[in-house]
Amino acid sequence: MWEPSPERISAAQMSRFMATVGQSDYASLYRWSIEQPAAFWRAVWDFCTVIAETPGDDVVRDLDRMPGAKWFPGARLSFAENLLRYRDDRVALLARDERGRSRQVTYAELYAEVARVARALRAHGVVAGDRVAGFVPNIVESVVAMLAATSVGAIWSSCSPDFGLAGVLDRFGQIEPRVLFCADGYSYNGKEIDSLERIRGILGKLPSVDKTVVVPYTGRPLDLAGVRGGVSWRDFAGDGDAGEIEFARLPFDHPLYIMYSSGTTGVPKCIVHGAGGTLLQHLKEHVLHTDVGRDDKLFYFTTCGWMMWNWLVSGLASGATVMLFDGSPAHPGPDVLWKWAEETGMTVFGTSAKYLSAIEKAGVRPADYDLSALRAVLSTGSVLAPEQFDWVYDAIKQDLQLASISGGTDIISCFALGNPIGPVYRGELQTRGLGMKVEVYDENGQSVVGQKGELCCTMPFPSMPIYFWKDEGDRRYRDSYFARFPGVWCHGDFAELTDHGGLIIYGRSDATLNPGGVRIGTAEIYRVVETLDDIVEAVAVGQEWEGDVRVCLFVVLRPGAELRPELEKTIRTRLRAEASPRHVPAVIRAVPAIPRTISGKIVELAIQHVIHGRPVKNVDALANPEALEHFKNVL
Repeated sequence: MWEPSPERISAAQMSRFMATVGQSDYASLYRWSIEQPAAFWRAVWDFCTVIAETPGDDVVRDLDRMPGAKWFPGARLSFAENLLRYRDDRVALLARDERGRSRQVTYAELYAEVARVARALRAHGVVAGDRVAGFVPNIVESVVAMLAATSVGAIWSSCSPDFGLAGVLDRFGQIEPRVLFCADGYSYNGKEIDSLERIRGILGKLPSVDKTVVVPYTGRPLDLAGVRGGVSWRDFAGDGDAGEIEFARLPFDHPLYIMYSSGTTGVPKCIVHGAGGTLLQHLKEHVLHTDVGRDDKLFYFTTCGWMMWNWLVSGLASGATVMLFDGSPAHPGPDVLWKWAEETGMTVFGTSAKYLSAIEKAGVRPADYDLSALRAVLSTGSVLAPEQFDWVYDAIKQDLQLASISGGTDIISCFALGNPIGPVYRGELQTRGLGMKVEVYDENGQSVVGQKGELCCTMPFPSMPIYFWKDEGDRRYRDSYFARFPGVWCHGDFAELTDHGGLIIYGRSDATLNPGGVRIGTAEIYRVVETLDDIVEAVAVGQEWEGDVRVCLFVVLRPGAELRPELEKTIRTRLRAEASPRHVPAVIRAVPAIPRTISGKIVELAIQHVIHGRPVKNVDALANPEALEHFKNVL
């Protein structure tokens, strides 16, 4: 659907890297990266100019152990120092909220503010290994707090402020943070929401916190009554010149972030990521796979509760302008983000497949705006259907790298993503990540191409979790990824490798359907059904029925539409013609809403539990748990 011009290829950092390591084309570069991983990751370190006290002599030890490999065992570095390497007057952060309030911070200003907050954290006694948590909207102060905490070697962990009390405690209660950063409230879809009452409830059950730093974000007078250890951001950070930041240079695998699994099947797993692995992987993905440099304006629509926030903020290490948006992407209108892209000259626009589908349904045509600076659109969170590729090139821009990317919180990065010097094929992720030995396994554990199977990674990589929090003997860690194929990371995606090195994702493995024993990815159904004008979104699950599994499809209809027999017939006819007879649902029902996690992912498993009368273990992980009620007795 798209190929980069010769000029774009020659100017790409990927091409320069390829020449540096003596590879002639991308295919040979990828092969070399997985056949010579030590040489590859050392080359990434050098090419991306990682700042470190020492890189150490060895790149990796025990490469044959998965998990268990040790990357750059002699290195000592600071994650924050690498993100704050620039101290000039270029814009580091460009922030906007749904109310239209904008703010920009230069690299020099960012360094100075981080220095003040880091000084305050040290004065409070925060040391390496302490946990610092953020219950924060996606604003400048959230980035500053993370950088200040990690500059002293503390471990940062964040949730977005739309998490409920139980959801926050399920996460922060496990890691026992000393300091909590938060805002007094936030806005979403035109509604102002107070956070302080929830913060008081959190503190009542989180005794580890002895300092609560509150950003006055709403504009109302700040009332810190009942907020234990409460202090305003400005009073905590102080004024004046805090001087040079005393960066704690620590081992490569020193804990940096604690991320969380979705928690829909129980208490969330606390996934601990190391500073060096996160930095090196993000540099590779930004510099090489996304071609991010100092002239870029990098945006991803995300909250601080999704790993894409961590990924986005790492763009500071490449010197780009990182763009933060807080609020609803549909307020005050569905085109608000594209107006911002036009105003700012945004170069990389990152979002979810669900967002692209929503603005298509809303009739938004971003091509109506001046997007002359835009060169790439990134999409993740769920499968980007082939029809959505068509829409992007028709309704956004023709000369555009569309990079569908896939990875996860588990690896804080991607298994497959974009390639700025390669073509885009309809419905495919462009390439496997360099240094990531990604394969698809059939049910017998055999590597296959051109067949659907389990997405696996068969060689260690630097951004693997260093451990799970309070996971004695790494039992939960091993059970999560290595139980099915010992020594091989099994990610839980149902996928297919193409002959030219691309990847197709068909959905989560645990959500695949098995009518008549044939595995079907749910995304294959959604891609057809959600093209119908009357259907806003859909979810398909399998129901145990008469000794087999029958496919049950639930649809959310546009306002004014009804699930009449004619629409049901159209759904079945289209699925039979465009997918297969096995994709045709036995049952179709309309529901007013579909349950999702707080990060926006559909929870097929929770729905499956409900229709079988089984309990859903952790409804607090859902953004709209009340939606589950619509599935009780519906069949």
